[in-house]
Amino acid sequence: MEINQELIAPCGLYCGVCGVYYATKDNNQKFLEKLLSVYKTNIPGIEHLTTADLLCDGCLSGRVSVFCGVCSIKDCTSKKGFAGCNECESFPCEHINNFPMPVGKKVILRAVPYWREHGTEKWIEDEDARYYCPACRNKIFRGARRCNKCGTAVDLD
Repeated sequence: MEINQELIAPCGLYCGVCGVYYATKDNNQKFLEKLLSVYKTNIPGIEHLTTADLLCDGCLSGRVSVFCGVCSIKDCTSKKGFAGCNECESFPCEHINNFPMPVGKKVILRAVPYWREHGTEKWIEDEDARYYCPACRNKIFRGARRCNKCGTAVDLD
């Protein structure tokens, strides 16, 4: 398995299954608008953001969303010289406990211990395999509530 290092978010939210990454990669403006609406509903004080602020090619790429650009978790792991929270004995810490998106926090708390136990390649492989509709096998993104192809309700996080 070839690993794209730019998609390995230090927090444990693998970028390869991120809706913002999908929308950026596919240049899907309508999806970016929906995602921005979700963020604005959950995070106070970001009313001024536009879909251009979301564009992201992965947490460790040259183009990151406004959220990944100011991420306290990414800053913390970088200062400690860690690739991710999976290497930190203090996990979960205040950065995780204060994570603003409930789905993201839930996934971080699930994914980081798995990453720690199984290693990067297995973690990525299993995160990628997790996000498929159980009914039609359509690829879906982290946080999805329904399959965008067949409409099946999903809870994969």
